[in-house]
Amino acid sequence: MSDLENANAPVPGSSPPLRTWDFMETVFVSLIAYGTYTLTSEIVFSIMLVMHHVPKTLSPAQLQALAMQGYWYGTPLIVASLFTIVVLWIAIRMAGREFAEYLALNWPRPRELVRALAIAAILLGAELAAVSFISARDPQETSAYPYSSVQQADGLFFPLIGGCIAGPILEEFVIRGFMFRGWSQSLLGPVGSIVLTSVLWGMMHTQYDWFWRFCIFVMGLALGYFRWRSNSTWLPVMVHSAANIFFFFAMGL
Repeated sequence: MSDLENANAPVPGSSPPLRTWDFMETVFVSLIAYGTYTLTSEIVFSIMLVMHHVPKTLSPAQLQALAMQGYWYGTPLIVASLFTIVVLWIAIRMAGREFAEYLALNWPRPRELVRALAIAAILLGAELAAVSFISARDPQETSAYPYSSVQQADGLFFPLIGGCIAGPILEEFVIRGFMFRGWSQSLLGPVGSIVLTSVLWGMMHTQYDWFWRFCIFVMGLALGYFRWRSNSTWLPVMVHSAANIFFFFAMGL
């Protein structure tokens, strides 16, 4: 056996290298996860329509308005998030990796959390300042921001849990967890992965106008940086959740 073959031969008793889904495999699994979320949320919403005997004569605009009410908005989001995370778990186990290890579900240090929250607060402040400035010049320019409505007090629970807990966990597990893991170890590297995931994260929020999508892109850059520097996906989850809670109460339902 040559010296080169000896160098490449596995060391007896050593563990095999950890497998990471490559760029295209990560894309494929992410598309399956996105499809699972979309399909599951639509099925849950349809079941809710039947259970509550909602008339079938509602127009698409009326259905969309109904979907933005607290109970109808939060419940499909919560259920669909669970099924989507199961897709990630299956893909990660197929790669022979542990779920928490692959997604970097490590608790951040307190000072990392404080620093990340401070940076997020600065970004949110800049966004609100931009909104005030643009709205003063053209009130219609930033009006395309959809709000969930709460008809009753108990309807607050579902959008709060869905939009401020389940949603951030799902998005960060998929984007800053699964996608960043696969893409950061490709030719993109960590920086390219942060930029690409931020672009996709902004574009997938089709319910918002381009101003808000740009704001989401900028926040995505910060969340990706937090994930990279801390090696913790829980850190962007916490910051994402805190930002959503801020908008949930500060900007109104």
